[in-house]
Amino acid sequence: MTGTGVAEVPANAHLWWERAGAGPHVTLLHPGLWDSRTWDPQFASWPERFSMLRYDLRGYGRSTRLDGGPYSHVRDLVALLDALEIERTALVGCSMGGAIALDAALEHPDRVTALVLAAPGLDGFEENDAERAWWEERARPIEAAKERSDIAGAQTLRLGIWAPLGTNDDTGRRIRDIAFDNIHEVTMDESGEEGLDPPAARRLGEVVVPTLVMIAEHDPPDMIRIGETLIDGIPGAAGHVVADADHVVNLRQPERFDEAALPFLIEHAR
Repeated sequence: MTGTGVAEVPANAHLWWERAGAGPHVTLLHPGLWDSRTWDPQFASWPERFSMLRYDLRGYGRSTRLDGGPYSHVRDLVALLDALEIERTALVGCSMGGAIALDAALEHPDRVTALVLAAPGLDGFEENDAERAWWEERARPIEAAKERSDIAGAQTLRLGIWAPLGTNDDTGRRIRDIAFDNIHEVTMDESGEEGLDPPAARRLGEVVVPTLVMIAEHDPPDMIRIGETLIDGIPGAAGHVVADADHVVNLRQPERFDEAALPFLIEHAR
């Protein structure tokens, strides 16, 4: 099945999706700040091997905006898979998308064949004092910009954190453009999000699917430690550091990302 569409999901929302290719199913989950276009490099070549699905998460891109009401990214994902009649899939997630993929594998292990977690988030992860201080120093000017309604300035400051390798080259401009297309996310109300209880950070030993964790060399310090925590805590997890990459690993270094992810998926996606 190929093409694009919109699927209805719980809480009167819709998700924009795109499919291409044939073979084992692989579903791509994008990071916050951005949308599913961050997967353009993989979506251009991976359909030669896999039946690919990418979509805009609730609140992003062409999908329903958040309204403060309750929602679950995991429920959305499962509803989308049901709507598209996909019984099992490998999940490839970056940042927030990685956290969602991990939660889905914990809640619905029968639906997930493998995990690729790139610069992933981790619900329930606790920062140490140094990491909190690192974030507090960078959060102050962002909050000041938001208080004076300089949303563009706040987004530029955030990109300094998540895209420290710069936004002046072609790849950097693409990272910046997609982030600014989703600039509403700066003030988006995510208070209605429902997570796992207990959170994934306390359940890593329960993951039963093959897992590859990819760490971005130039990610914030807590993100690097999250990757290390996942490698240590998920049974049998493989780890890989992507050199010369910041947060949107697959877009910043698509060839290096593919070199690690594709052999893993070829072996484990079913």
